[in-house]
Amino acid sequence: MNCKSLFIALLGTCSLAADVFASDHWNQFRGPRGDGVADSSNLPTEFDESTNIRWKIPIAGSGWSSPVIWGNEVWVTSGDDAKKELRAICVDIETGNVKHDLKVFDMVERELDPEYVYDSPHLNSPATPTAVVEQDRIYISFGSQGIACLDRVTGEVVWQRRDLRIYQPVRQGSSPIVDNEKLYVAFDGTDQQFFIALNKADGTTSWKVNRQVETDWAQTLRGSGIGSVKSGKPNDNRKSFATATMIKVNGARQLIAPAAEAIISYDPDNGNELWRTVHPGGFNVAARPIFANNLVYVFTSGLNHFLMGIRPDGNGEVTDSHVEWLTSKSTPNIPSPIVKDDLLFMVTDKGGIARCLDATTGEEIWKKRLGGDHWASPVLADGKLYFCSKQGEVFVMEPLRDSPEVLAANEMNASFIASPAVAGDAMILRSTTHLYCVAQGYRRTPEQVAADVYPEQNLARAMKSKAPKTNPQSGNLAKLSSQLREMVKAGVLTREDAIELYQTAAGKAGK
Repeated sequence: MNCKSLFIALLGTCSLAADVFASDHWNQFRGPRGDGVADSSNLPTEFDESTNIRWKIPIAGSGWSSPVIWGNEVWVTSGDDAKKELRAICVDIETGNVKHDLKVFDMVERELDPEYVYDSPHLNSPATPTAVVEQDRIYISFGSQGIACLDRVTGEVVWQRRDLRIYQPVRQGSSPIVDNEKLYVAFDGTDQQFFIALNKADGTTSWKVNRQVETDWAQTLRGSGIGSVKSGKPNDNRKSFATATMIKVNGARQLIAPAAEAIISYDPDNGNELWRTVHPGGFNVAARPIFANNLVYVFTSGLNHFLMGIRPDGNGEVTDSHVEWLTSKSTPNIPSPIVKDDLLFMVTDKGGIARCLDATTGEEIWKKRLGGDHWASPVLADGKLYFCSKQGEVFVMEPLRDSPEVLAANEMNASFIASPAVAGDAMILRSTTHLYCVAQGYRRTPEQVAADVYPEQNLARAMKSKAPKTNPQSGNLAKLSSQLREMVKAGVLTREDAIELYQTAAGKAGK
């Protein structure tokens, strides 16, 4: 074999090794590329509490952080408001045995703003940011409660930071991301908003930028037909929960970091702002950006509910020049989308409306009512889309341009808020009470299923969500209709979203 042929053969071997290596890891929120797409195969389409479940174990405390996977290890974080502890838990992916259960921090007492009593604690958990795991280390964030770097093998603390504090009345949700040298994470609260890059080796600050977005909040409210805020939720329009995404444009890296009322691109080397789009009223952003088809796809939340495709080759404020397309029709507040080729798939967090858009134009191709409430982001794995609901259903469809059939609507004794993780031939699902390993060909015995234990408050909530609905002519629907009208009037819901929610409730009641 000549040198050229040997080089090509070695290159092919390296490429194959890289693919296999990547399939064994789901190292951050929404996977290795941050887009919810897995290279795995042989995943089951149908499963339940016994069928195609390798193991199921309880996870103590509360946490909506998604699982991350490195080799044969699954890591999740959890918090306990009663014990005032924040923990990291490592599970063997083959056996379900717990390898580490580590207390990372004792909680710092949180200030509770009475104006946000409706939003806290049930709209967030003490452990919502997803960790990042690498060969030797795992980086764990609990927002203002602290960030820590642990040795992945021993669980020992390498470094920690507890001085990065903001006021988030409903706690934080932004997950960290890393490159070879730095860890990057957003802190967007009602009092201050900043983005920071930390040195991965020792946790020291590499750069930090103020990202307060100055908009006329009163004008935004008037434009939404609300008038003025008489009381409640001070500085609500300054909060954000999104995770950043690293992209490369024309050979240069960009850090796409949604803020409250703006999408901002930074130079990851020094924190210099490259460009931004401004969208007054688009706060509480939760979805992670995706880069595909030379566009950055981002959602806003709050009042305007935009989904935008933005060209990332601008400078300065590019709201009027680089937003390639924009839609506010049936867009989700929380779950991130899936982009496959020139198709964009998403699901609304309320009512479970799955939609397919042309990713280059934003035009709707089809929509399908799945039902349920979807806070977890979908994944594309083994050529199929998986959508997990808070009601415990996992819907499976093919990512087709023509409206696909639902291949399976799997019902679990669960409520899914965390997004799935996929590696090798397994999918890890985290419910509000348990961790599942979904894999082809396994079965739990009836005795194992019967032995499952659920915290009393979560079981009561699950029973309520599964309970038969009232007659569609009852006063409950009339009450819901009145509530939805008020929410539309207040700008919290669009008229279309309210109609879909009512129809979903009425349809379930009819059954």
